[in-house]
Amino acid sequence: MTGIPSPPLVLVHGLLDSPAVFDRLLRELGGGRGDPLVPALPLRLGRTPIEEAAVELGRWIDAAYPATTPIDLLGFSIGGVIARTWIQRLGGHRRTRRFISVGSPQQGTLTAWPWPRRLFRGVADLRHGSSLLRDLNGDLTTLKGIECHSFYSALDLAVLPGWRAVLPIGKRTLLPVATHPQLLRDPAAIGPLARELMRP
Repeated sequence: MTGIPSPPLVLVHGLLDSPAVFDRLLRELGGGRGDPLVPALPLRLGRTPIEEAAVELGRWIDAAYPATTPIDLLGFSIGGVIARTWIQRLGGHRRTRRFISVGSPQQGTLTAWPWPRRLFRGVADLRHGSSLLRDLNGDLTTLKGIECHSFYSALDLAVLPGWRAVLPIGKRTLLPVATHPQLLRDPAAIGPLARELMRP
């Protein structure tokens, strides 16, 4: 340990979640990352476009910390794409030290296709080949200065196929869990996530 405190931690929840989805992870951390910021984003069952949610995430971060304060950012499920959009499109790269994506469809998911875009723009943004994901994956310049780490499950039916739940750069860790919710519930996933978050 260097004795230098870690930056503030921001956790971004998934589509049908509330901030409570991180309760088990926070218990595992045991206060080792201070008092994380866990915004409650109005995703409206996927009707909120990803970029609109990313703007709201930025408002929470700006209200909580001075602009010069670096942060670590973890996003679960759609929250990982929201966090990434804030990083790459809205200037978040200038203050993000570490970005952790957990079960997030960073390369798109087949499960997003049945949702009509005119009603569920946020979910439609998660389709493989969507304009948003093409844009994010087409220019990785702002991600390259950030320590990125993807955690995923090969059997995750919320992100189908499971191997698409990874960022195009950075470390990738396959977690030995069978379902999407287990990524934040099962000790086999919580342990590795907590160890990553506790790294200096």
